[in-house]
Amino acid sequence: MTAAAVIPNWNGGARLARTIEDLQEQTAPPARIVVVDNGSLDGSGERARAVGCETIAMGRNAGFAAAVNAGIRESGTELVAIVNNDVELEPEWLAGLTAAFEDSEVWFACGKLRSLARPGQLDGAYDLVCLGRTAWRCGAGKADGPLWNRRRRIAMAPMTAAVFRRELFDRVGLLDERFESYLEDVDFGIRCAMAGLGGLYVPEAGGGHWGSATLGAWSPRTLRLLARNQTYLTRKYPPARWWSTEGWAIVVAQGLWGLVAARNGGLPGIGAWLHGKAAGLGGARFERADGASTVLAAQELEIRELQARCGADRYWEAYFRLAGVR
Repeated sequence: MTAAAVIPNWNGGARLARTIEDLQEQTAPPARIVVVDNGSLDGSGERARAVGCETIAMGRNAGFAAAVNAGIRESGTELVAIVNNDVELEPEWLAGLTAAFEDSEVWFACGKLRSLARPGQLDGAYDLVCLGRTAWRCGAGKADGPLWNRRRRIAMAPMTAAVFRRELFDRVGLLDERFESYLEDVDFGIRCAMAGLGGLYVPEAGGGHWGSATLGAWSPRTLRLLARNQTYLTRKYPPARWWSTEGWAIVVAQGLWGLVAARNGGLPGIGAWLHGKAAGLGGARFERADGASTVLAAQELEIRELQARCGADRYWEAYFRLAGVR
């Protein structure tokens, strides 16, 4: 099966050059490398073209979701690899993930990424979302080990570095551009899970990720977008009844995340979180999508089990203690 690689880029600089080089040196390189440039001012879009990549110039910073959608529309291949501009890939990465699609029930595949900013730790494996509508990049910040070294069926793949069947986007739709950047892949994953279309985690398809290289991990803009988009997820996939245990779980999960924003971003972080919540409650309109609670309940159970096995993070420990979800 042929694959095209899509790289959304905004001022990617030298790290984009490394990502392109790693894709070109794959044992089974992609048929096309499409860099979608969001109005970069550092010349990285032009440099991508100079080293043989096809480029799409968005003309402005339209956000991750819009850039990925443009690349998917252009891809024209059976498989689409979506790769962040700050990822470093091992030579067998694409071959390892492409092989997963020999199974007709695999609609997407991702591998294990180590953290390049925090040596010895994982950047993450795959994503899960709790009933509180906050997500966990499984394995993030944890030491590598047997728990993350076995293949498994997964409900959603982070679009940091993953491969998707092109047909999947025809079935469930492209990324929701209202999310702009952050959690757009989680929204997409929820839609896949609701449609019963799953994927495969292939740990031997490895790589590394710098993480939030474009905006900064705890910058006010990052925190604002995350807070807003958590609210977008809640509005798009609301609980059947707000006065239920599930409604309380949403209040707990997103309130606790506000404390995370304060701890990592200080006073500017609190302001960004409040700004994001206010923006999330207004602006974009969403049609209610019923049926998410069942798939999120199953994912929450996985989060609980994995946290118990790898050592609970303070956030999840507090969430499960306070939310009252069983």
